[in-house]
Amino acid sequence: MTDAAPKDPSAPAAPDARRLPHPASYPMLAGQPALVTGANSGIGKAVALGLARAGADVIINYVTDPQAAEEVAHEIERLGRRAIALQADVSKEDQVQAMFARAIEHFGTLHIVVSNAGLQRDAPFDKMTLDQWNTVIGVNLTGQFLCTREAVREFKRRGVDDAVSVAAGKILCMSSVHQEIPWAGHANYAASKGGVMLLMKSLAQEVAPYRIRVNSIAPGAIRTPINTQAWSTPEAYADLMTLVPYKRIGEPDDIAQAAVWLASDAADYVTGATLFVDGGMTLYPGFATGG
Repeated sequence: MTDAAPKDPSAPAAPDARRLPHPASYPMLAGQPALVTGANSGIGKAVALGLARAGADVIINYVTDPQAAEEVAHEIERLGRRAIALQADVSKEDQVQAMFARAIEHFGTLHIVVSNAGLQRDAPFDKMTLDQWNTVIGVNLTGQFLCTREAVREFKRRGVDDAVSVAAGKILCMSSVHQEIPWAGHANYAASKGGVMLLMKSLAQEVAPYRIRVNSIAPGAIRTPINTQAWSTPEAYADLMTLVPYKRIGEPDDIAQAAVWLASDAADYVTGATLFVDGGMTLYPGFATGG
């Protein structure tokens, strides 16, 4: 029997482990090497492990904490897949190009690229420094441009390999609900994610004739180190749930499952789309009772 819905849709909610799904994994990505940026923690780590469970060999990109990246690589190897950790700052063109060259040399090619690396440098708008602005735009937007450009170059070079996928390659851009929802105090972050949205759509339109698919995932509130203060106490969690109609925080594995599907041939007719994985946050729950 399901729990009764709260009388007030905007009411808080407590954590409930019974709500977490446990989907099965299938080797639908076998023979398709994948590169995931920012994959030594949080969403990137979960996506890397999810792709590996689905059969992919994985390149783990990181910029700091090489030990954490190596631990993710070892987890992937324990799943029976190959993995390598490569350091690169995605906002630096030479480092991105060197990373892709090493990845392709190591695995022969790439079929999946997940441009996940991102960060925040929050400040009230009138106090935001140019360095805070440039750092966020450099990693969150320019970094996606640099990584997706290298991906397209490799996918065009190789073309379609029908033995592994009906597409020449799959690109996933990591966006955010804040490509849609304004976020006061985070103008640089919201601007970067709005840019990701139209970068993804424009690229998808351009490369679709080459059978290259480009999509975005837009997470909502996900339990990661970047937003610990939003969920780490019962009070904070309850307050957060007033923004989430589905009344649970998202887990990194929720994003990983979406990434696996979008990267698979099961989603072959999907390109230029943003998949919101947000428990309904973009439904503007404040209006559930009439506004």
